[in-house]
Amino acid sequence: MDPMIVGLAGTVIMFALLALGMPIAFALMLVGFGGISYLASVQAALPVVARTVYEVSSYYPYTVIPLFIVMGGFAGSSGLTRDLYGAFEKWLRRLPGGLGIATIGACAGFSAVSGSSVATAAAMGTVALPEMKRYGYHPRLATGTVAAGGTLGFLIPPSIGFVVYGMLTEQSIGKLLVAGMFPGLLLAAAYVAIIIFLVKLNPKLAPARAETVSWAQKFTALLGVWEPLLLFAIVMGGIYLGFFTPTEAGAVGATVLFLVSLVKGKVTWTNLVQALQEATRISVMVLFLVAGANVFSYFLALSTIPMQVATWASELAVSPYLIHVVILLIYLMLGCFLDAISMMVLTMPVIYPVITNLGFDPIWFGVMAVLMMEAGLITPPMGLNVFTVAGVAGDVRVETIFRGVLPFLLAIFVVVALITIFPQIALYLPAMMTR
Repeated sequence: MDPMIVGLAGTVIMFALLALGMPIAFALMLVGFGGISYLASVQAALPVVARTVYEVSSYYPYTVIPLFIVMGGFAGSSGLTRDLYGAFEKWLRRLPGGLGIATIGACAGFSAVSGSSVATAAAMGTVALPEMKRYGYHPRLATGTVAAGGTLGFLIPPSIGFVVYGMLTEQSIGKLLVAGMFPGLLLAAAYVAIIIFLVKLNPKLAPARAETVSWAQKFTALLGVWEPLLLFAIVMGGIYLGFFTPTEAGAVGATVLFLVSLVKGKVTWTNLVQALQEATRISVMVLFLVAGANVFSYFLALSTIPMQVATWASELAVSPYLIHVVILLIYLMLGCFLDAISMMVLTMPVIYPVITNLGFDPIWFGVMAVLMMEAGLITPPMGLNVFTVAGVAGDVRVETIFRGVLPFLLAIFVVVALITIFPQIALYLPAMMTR
């Protein structure tokens, strides 16, 4: 049978297994093993699976994943979330939708020490939602702001999204993390603009607050942001200047946050175990997904599908940017049904060769892919951040939250368009790195 037909049949079988409820990592590995066995031999397939699982789980740079997750766990237990929110709230409360803007600012700050969007949404939801409810904010705006703000955890470094993309495409994880800095700040600013626009359009969404805050209180509140600023400077500054690798940066960041939590008396046996368990759970999930994707990619390479698709796309008599837009639309549609990491693992074996054949910068495309996967976190019916916020809020319907996040999707699309037109937004800092 023609290898390409075998590849297409394997892809159909893989999606059928997903529809039946098989975990994505196992479906990828099973189909990849079966495909390699058919196109080569069982004797060739067995070592591929064994070697891939071992190499992925033992590859030193991948230890950055549990370290970034542990950083987020220690950040939450140290009380950093509440301090961040309090500082931004005191400085921004007089603006239209001030509490919502403070929530976005605090989400951006928390994202600088946590690589998980769900963790960011959950942590900020427990702090910000009660405050916005107390001051009469419409549930749609309050929950939509937290769900959208949580997506910044997937873009602002340290980001698990960039780590997985780097693992799948063999790009520099350090450069990818640095590339997310300006786009992350730009997206946070776009979210703030959306909130101000919505509140100006309908002031009832966020009643104005009459209380004033003295300058002494404002400057005292800034003490609550020194921890994430210091940690971000150490972690990302160290990577940018070449002082240490992303893995070493994760170790330094986790150690600093642990010591801060220890000094503040916030470390308990319970939250320490919870942080380590969460790091183990997410790390195992991601590593198995990557291992499954690698086995499946080997099968696809034997079937010649990625090369055929890349050649076909490069020979089309259309602008490469049109193909780029089509790829982004595919990501938007997939985001309605898959979580971000699964979407990346499933698509990169085919889409990445197309992108490189079209001459696009892999680092730039990594930022674009992560942005579109951020959109998937808040699109119905599978928006993971939306369900996270619904669980935290308790008394707000999921449909209300989905309506609340829709305006923020526009902000993501605007940022995607800006980075497409001005790629240096993402590429300037990586180009200046010392290594």
